[in-house]
Amino acid sequence: MHQAKLEPGVTLISIKHIKDLYLDLTGTLAIKQIHTDTISLPELPEHQIYADFGDVVGQSLAKRALEIAAAGGHNILMSGPPGTGKSMLAKAVPSILPPMQLEEMLEVTHLHSLADKQYDQIVTERPFRAPHHTSSDTSIIGGGAKPKPGEISLSHHGILFFDELPEFSRATLEALRQPLEDRTITVARARDSITFPANFMLVATSNPCPCGYYGTRKACTCMPAQIVNYQRKLSGPILDRIDLYVEVDEVDHASLLARTSAEPSATIRNRVMRARERQLNRYKDAKIRNASLNNRQIKQHVIITSEAQALFNTAAERLGMSARSYMKTIKVAQTIADLDGIDQIEIPHVTEALQYRRQTGL
Repeated sequence: MHQAKLEPGVTLISIKHIKDLYLDLTGTLAIKQIHTDTISLPELPEHQIYADFGDVVGQSLAKRALEIAAAGGHNILMSGPPGTGKSMLAKAVPSILPPMQLEEMLEVTHLHSLADKQYDQIVTERPFRAPHHTSSDTSIIGGGAKPKPGEISLSHHGILFFDELPEFSRATLEALRQPLEDRTITVARARDSITFPANFMLVATSNPCPCGYYGTRKACTCMPAQIVNYQRKLSGPILDRIDLYVEVDEVDHASLLARTSAEPSATIRNRVMRARERQLNRYKDAKIRNASLNNRQIKQHVIITSEAQALFNTAAERLGMSARSYMKTIKVAQTIADLDGIDQIEIPHVTEALQYRRQTGL
């Protein structure tokens, strides 16, 4: 009954036995009817905080990249040695996302009901799904004798966190290609083929090598072939669907116990919500964010100054950017402009967006 109340424009009749329905239809005993348009949702719990950006020492570049990712719905990969705070940063992302709207709650609740059969629970928080790399392909992708949604779909309208992305199986990584492109995933079995929604934000981490210390101050114990094989686990098509890449460096020990206060998540969240509001006003559709724009929508809505475009074209030529990478960087630049409260992409937005492009060798 609680889930049914989320559906607008419906009249609900709750019965415990078929006899009650008979008595109602014959006019013997009237059953109370509930019109969903005239009820209010139960009081929602306070926003759950997984972690707070204010608790993370340093890492200003990574925090900025995650703010951009949250504002535009972009996928992001953080790379760096163990112990630098990559996982803690990822777990803080839900604290800067805007609350779910009613329609989003309805979609997420229905998906979770298919998986756990809990029909009286309402999902009010954006999902944060963090499957382990040893999880089965079916649990992540979805499936079974009667196909059910997996972690990919259960993160709909939320975050799918892959810690140590190269450690996941090839089948799981390749299965990400469809949802990252189409925002849906099709689970095909012998008897059934079902398409589940999968509009999530991918937050992933990666070490530079199996031991984690290649290119850092600590000695790397890996053989050259091991490093190459480790980095090759991530295919080009998957890497090409990630919008932002950021290096998370080691933090100076002297700053770990410093009493300086970092910017809290609440402040960052306000900027993210304002940027999302600008996107809603621009696209007139709550489901469209900068990251999901296609080429036609980019040409229709995105405005870039002639100076910024000239600079970007020159940089793209020198860097040998592909057409996909070019358009992806434009979308990131648009999100940066939204965070600045500016209607058009200018030179500072382009130069910052170029910082988060994929580096060679990754």
